[in-house]
Amino acid sequence: MPVAADVLFLPAREQGALIRARKLSPVELTDAYLARIEALNPRTNAFITVTADVARRQAAAAEREIVRGRYRGPLHGIPYAPKDILATKGILTTNGSKVTATVVPDYESTITARLAEAGAILAGKLNLLEFAMGSGVVSGFGPSRNPWDLARTPSGSSSGSGTALAAAMVPLSIGTDTGGSIRGPANFCGIVGLKQTYGRVSRYGVTTLAWSLDHAGPMTRTVADAALMLQVIAGHDPSDPTTTADVVPDYSQALTGDVRGLRIGVPTRFLTEGLAPEIDRAYRAALAVVRGLGATLVDVDVPHAEYATNAGWVIAMAEAAAFHEQRLRTSPELFDPIVRERLDAARFYAATDYIKAQRVRTLLMQEMQTVFTQCDVMAVPGGNALPSPLESPSDAGTDVKLGSTASRFRGGTTFLGNMTGLPALVLPCGFSAGPPALPIGLQLYGRAFDESTLFRVGHAYEQATDWHRRRPPLSP
Repeated sequence: MPVAADVLFLPAREQGALIRARKLSPVELTDAYLARIEALNPRTNAFITVTADVARRQAAAAEREIVRGRYRGPLHGIPYAPKDILATKGILTTNGSKVTATVVPDYESTITARLAEAGAILAGKLNLLEFAMGSGVVSGFGPSRNPWDLARTPSGSSSGSGTALAAAMVPLSIGTDTGGSIRGPANFCGIVGLKQTYGRVSRYGVTTLAWSLDHAGPMTRTVADAALMLQVIAGHDPSDPTTTADVVPDYSQALTGDVRGLRIGVPTRFLTEGLAPEIDRAYRAALAVVRGLGATLVDVDVPHAEYATNAGWVIAMAEAAAFHEQRLRTSPELFDPIVRERLDAARFYAATDYIKAQRVRTLLMQEMQTVFTQCDVMAVPGGNALPSPLESPSDAGTDVKLGSTASRFRGGTTFLGNMTGLPALVLPCGFSAGPPALPIGLQLYGRAFDESTLFRVGHAYEQATDWHRRRPPLSP
């Protein structure tokens, strides 16, 4: 029988419980999502590739296994779609670029392989900013659009992931994050995004942006779903020597709803300054909710946080220029103009600047160690501005904005996580007054490999509020 639209907005954990109880068919659920993708993708441009035949085959196989008693776990029979920067064997992997628009890998990323082993259903591959660093406007496949207002950006670089989740085109996704590319779309689209600790999840089969900053992780509609996904994809991988052999805990045990006794760090400067008024109000209200649940708010300071973004950008672009050096020589005309501009410029970065940026990184690591002697989680805004209108193609093609009166580049609250490798979780904490009403996010930072405490705080806050239940004004 047809699956009701309300079921498509359910958290994956609830869908999984229905599937396990045989009250929901993986085949019917997959068909319902494929129909919604077909109806909404012309407007949202979230998907580059829809793998309908693969998804239906996998869903039918999942249903047979479950009927026979071979239940693989809570993701069995649940559709998902990764950012199209993860290699999928035999399936187009474009990186959102004309440079690699026809590439079909003969290998599988570790993340998608682990999700397949868990029984998740591949619905397709999601749009992104080209090579995770373009404008998204004049790149290979055009921009994804924010479901809360189709004229606005969903942020990036995991733009299609944010769009698809907010529009309930899939219940689960995988994004990548080098400076905020999971958490930016989570913040702008009203969903949940986790940049886990560097080394917690394998990046084998994930196209590089910057080796020392790249992460790949869950993007979902709820904190519990992010915990489910991390449980499946985390752990050592011999194919990625940066992964740790640390034991992966049972993240479901963190979903208690109890934050009594936890200390929540609130930065006294920079990370909480210069916010749009509605973001500041939502952030302060979220802190009040967490305090009302029994946590304690304490002041903390990250003295060099202001330099995280600029130093991180130097590292990211220098490493990206090295990675793309051959492509820039052989097919420069195929790049998004702004990607080519950034990579060409990075070839002239001085080695001394790269080293100085790494020294800033060391300072930030030391400062965050000090912060976590004073608190268990640090709470900051998901960003400092509301989702902006999509740029025109002429403006999006270059970082040189002639005649612009915009203020000096300030950076945001996300690059700190990539520079330190620490885990960070973004979840919805409000909406602007509108119209249109636009999402606002809360970001939680934790100690290295302590994603459990982030899930504990995030889940408790989520259960005390209803922001994650809001739906964008978008219908098939």
